[in-house]
Amino acid sequence: MRVLIAPDKFAGTLTAVEASRAIAEGWGRRAPLDDLDLAPMADGGPGFVDVLHATLGGELAAVTVAGPFGEPTPATVLLVGETAYVESAQACGLELTGTDRPETAGSRGVGDLVGAAVDAGATTVVVGLGGSGTTDGGAGLLAALGAVGDADLGSGPMPLAGLTTVDLAPARERLRGVALVAATDVDNPLTGLFGAAKTYGPQKGLTDDRLPAVDAALEALAEAVGRRISLEPGAGAAGGLGFALLALGAAREPGVGLVAEAVGLAERARRADLVITGEGSFDFSSRSGKVPYGVAAVAGEALRPCIALAGEVLVGAREMRALGMESAYSLVELVGRERAFADPAAALADLAERVARTWSRGG
Repeated sequence: MRVLIAPDKFAGTLTAVEASRAIAEGWGRRAPLDDLDLAPMADGGPGFVDVLHATLGGELAAVTVAGPFGEPTPATVLLVGETAYVESAQACGLELTGTDRPETAGSRGVGDLVGAAVDAGATTVVVGLGGSGTTDGGAGLLAALGAVGDADLGSGPMPLAGLTTVDLAPARERLRGVALVAATDVDNPLTGLFGAAKTYGPQKGLTDDRLPAVDAALEALAEAVGRRISLEPGAGAAGGLGFALLALGAAREPGVGLVAEAVGLAERARRADLVITGEGSFDFSSRSGKVPYGVAAVAGEALRPCIALAGEVLVGAREMRALGMESAYSLVELVGRERAFADPAAALADLAERVARTWSRGG
């Protein structure tokens, strides 16, 4: 039996590469004769560069960029021919920001990453968006690339409240001849009820009473740069980094689709008898550009069954079917929350071993 293993990261515990290896280990214990094909996945968020490097190879260039509060922060640029891949979370991810100072965290380091990719000779720069701890509308990125405004662009969202003009010409000149791609994991607009602040601000530390003020600051940025652009799907990705990239002429692609194409997921699914995906929390939000939904869609097109292994499963059978899954299995239900976090790789391997009893022809 041929099994394609294509999980996302299990946030806070396992990278996608580690998760795929753990699933393979456990499955192999129960069904050692099965042919296991490991295809770790990402949606543009943390792990985007590592997953692509594992599949595409290329050269990893170490760079130092501005962190979310201006501190020097190590990051990497993946160069594959004339295409560069960078990951916004490396410069302004939630692991770097925490949730204590959400109104002063900025995205300047993501602009530094794009600039480093251009300086390395890339003619196409793909920016993975997701997992950010910032909500500055990408103003810091614009400033790092040379944009200037009549208010501070590089110190988080609040200085943007007084913004009336932004000159993007220097940033566009910096990127002359370079194609930008925004690999997004969500399709939210920049502002409003479903915008960057109101939808994702609370998980970054913004309190309910501050959400209107931050949204208003992003409204000011939208008016100064381009109202129409702010309404485009994906403009609200990564705290509004999607908006900044779109304003600079980027093409938007769903991150999971971009990674799926890069790793040849469709062809690999056609060769498989079963597709396995997974993530930390499998819930209905997984439909919004997340890896399990994307993998299930590829499996469905290949007419192959798809199952999910997850830290937690928070959907019922009906919702699970709507997400394209035959079944979903919870790590917490099998081994308990404490062990799942204490030794996640071993726990995930045990879950995979148990699931193989049901799904493997040799099980």
